[in-house]
Amino acid sequence: MAQNGSIRSRWRPNILVTGTPGTGKTTTSSALAEATQLRHVIVGDLVREKNLHDGWDPELESYLINEDLNYFAICDLLMEALSMHLKMVCDELEDRMEEGGNIVDYHGCDFFPERWFDRVVVLQTDNTVLYDRLTRRGYSGSKLSNNIECEIFQVLLQEAKESYPEDIVVALQSDTIEDINRNVTSLTDWVRSWRPTS
Repeated sequence: MAQNGSIRSRWRPNILVTGTPGTGKTTTSSALAEATQLRHVIVGDLVREKNLHDGWDPELESYLINEDLNYFAICDLLMEALSMHLKMVCDELEDRMEEGGNIVDYHGCDFFPERWFDRVVVLQTDNTVLYDRLTRRGYSGSKLSNNIECEIFQVLLQEAKESYPEDIVVALQSDTIEDINRNVTSLTDWVRSWRPTS
């Protein structure tokens, strides 16, 4: 978990939307950004655009961000000898997060500083629905099975609960368009009622 405390100067909340690939993070985040006028930050796009990765893993078919090796460099800024890619991701986001008004969309959550977020949303999807979504995306082999197992064992929900205060972590079901619409409505209401802490 990153350093404690929240950024007090912001007037709009920051939300992290996380979940296994295929749970609807980008769909939910885009709709929420439109409804609330918050900025939608897709970390995967930022990583590609700014070249903040260690390369491409053909087996997993994804860019490599070595989260485990970079944890202290990112969260505590203590170990500069570690790979700097995650630190660069957080550095790239720091000013935006301090301003507030962001929806951060990423499949992991434990390397972001705790102080950044006022709400952490973990989207969850029934395994059958998720399997169908991922196979339509072309996922197969270990990439498919790893993501399904991650959802079965609720890895991202556990990660969120271990990384952030439990009162800001919320798990939302995301199987259908109706679920997504209900989630966006609920989160929009939360954004509208949010007040900065003093």
